[in-house]
Amino acid sequence: MGYQNRVAVVGAGLTRFMRRAQETGKELCFEAARMALDAAGLRPRDVEAVVMATAPDVFDGVHMKGEYLADGAGGFRKPYMRSFVGGGSGVFAAIHGWYHVASGHFDTVLVVAEEKMSSCLPHPQAAFNGIYDQFLERPLGVNLLWIFALEMNRYMQVHKVPQETIALVSVKNKRNGLDHPCAQEGIPGNYSVEEIVGSEVMVWPVTRLMVSPVTDAAAAIVMVSERVAKRITDRPVWVKGVGWHLDSSYWTNRDLYYPKYVEYAARMAYEMAGITNPRREIDVVEAYDPFAYKELHHMEGLLLCDKGEAPRLLEKGVTQRDGELPVCPSGGLLGVGNPIAAAGLMKVAEIFWQLRGEAGARQVSRPVRTGLAQAWGDLMQVGTVVVLGV
Repeated sequence: MGYQNRVAVVGAGLTRFMRRAQETGKELCFEAARMALDAAGLRPRDVEAVVMATAPDVFDGVHMKGEYLADGAGGFRKPYMRSFVGGGSGVFAAIHGWYHVASGHFDTVLVVAEEKMSSCLPHPQAAFNGIYDQFLERPLGVNLLWIFALEMNRYMQVHKVPQETIALVSVKNKRNGLDHPCAQEGIPGNYSVEEIVGSEVMVWPVTRLMVSPVTDAAAAIVMVSERVAKRITDRPVWVKGVGWHLDSSYWTNRDLYYPKYVEYAARMAYEMAGITNPRREIDVVEAYDPFAYKELHHMEGLLLCDKGEAPRLLEKGVTQRDGELPVCPSGGLLGVGNPIAAAGLMKVAEIFWQLRGEAGARQVSRPVRTGLAQAWGDLMQVGTVVVLGV
């Protein structure tokens, strides 16, 4: 894949994750954008273009939400584009920003992601019914919990994984989330496997503590060309590779035990980054974890282990913050919160901070030079991957 400019991330910002934020979506965008620009030592006038990621308009209860958020995100009188691929939007927005700079069209791009999910009434799950086939599926009143339960059950059956093992993902990520200053109140904590498994059954085998919460928040990163990066920082974090893939929306035609769309996106990013052995070359991972089993699912799709091997690595402690391959040291969506589009960009920001040694109490114990952020979205069909390095 040819491109004109090397691209660096030079600043990141993240608002507090909240259940019902008093701030408007515009104000959340402003706060995240201001933090990212301050971290990069830049001002709004230095930004040449803005990329916005935000999921369905119904989440914020605002028609044409991308346009509504433009001024809060710093897009007034600038080239401004909205990315939207469901839960994959946050990482895809970073890819979108990378293209703007790598193409040579812009030297400095601000990428902002926002979600104010508490505005969606009566509940965001009501909005998800609209993504299903209007004749065969929607009349059943299907929501994402149903589909994830089917997928989790299939994964458990194929690989002979007990519910208790999958619960260890929630145990790990909720504990990691205790160290995140932006974590949503009441989400992180020291839970036992028994507490996770014994929490309210949403749709078996998914329990409440295996599910990420409804969250309001915004995230932002600043992406610049090599020329600008060399001028403003001595610690740029380079975008080594990007990848994405869109599978069929007809989920009934696929075997749900394995996310091929994640594998194809990962292969694209690895090829661009020159990575031939991701298990040895990736030092830290922020895999997308809206449900506990998805972290394991996505680790396998990212080719970080064999099919069915992720639960064994989890049990051995390999994915702990001090393990050989730290996964979601931030706490992820299970331990911090899940503001759909902003969740993916939060993961890109976390890898940026890990590679700069700025993750504070979340900093992994081993040296890191290459990290990966991944998100997934729509109807179990979108894979988005970004590889960053120093």
